[in-house]
Amino acid sequence: MSAIETETRDRIKRQIGNNTVLLYMKGSPDFPMCGFSGRVVQILDALKTKYAYVNILENPDIRATLPSYAKWPTFPQLYIQGELIGGCDIVSELHQKGELKSLLENAQSLMDAKPEAALATE
Repeated sequence: MSAIETETRDRIKRQIGNNTVLLYMKGSPDFPMCGFSGRVVQILDALKTKYAYVNILENPDIRATLPSYAKWPTFPQLYIQGELIGGCDIVSELHQKGELKSLLENAQSLMDAKPEAALATE
């Protein structure tokens, strides 16, 4: 593993550890660059979720490394309390079953006010 890949893996590990709810996506919550990322943002916003995000289009090192790190090949990727929940299909299914709301409540990320999204902290 190269030094850059090791550094990127460490960065990913810090992002996941420092953000209760983290979405790796194409684009930003205000301007999703793919339908799948947009759908996950809609779900999180509908649940009034406070979450962090990483735009993988602006972070090619993360885009290249995260699939092998997570053992999940596609984007978006949603993490709650350090655990990979999945991509758009799984998040949609969990939302329809009401299970996503429970996961977010347990993570204390549901807000009373407008949903909030911020760049991930490292």
